[in-house]
Amino acid sequence: MKKATIQLETLTCPSCMQKIDNAVKSLDGVDKESVNVSFNASKVKLEFDEEKLSIGQIENAITALGYEVIKSQVT
Repeated sequence: MKKATIQLETLTCPSCMQKIDNAVKSLDGVDKESVNVSFNASKVKLEFDEEKLSIGQIENAITALGYEVIKSQVT
């Protein structure tokens, strides 16, 4: 499993946070228990299986909702 931190454009409301949380958790390969969307920091932290999913696919799921990904870090 890889850990990722995704910096987003500023989140403006708690419902934005919930939309992103639901979208990321719905992706096959994401450890649903690890997903943490921080409203104040505008960040998503998660763990994912890189054999099933790429960071690009996670970013695409977020941008498809209309949110801008500033940068991602995978460790």
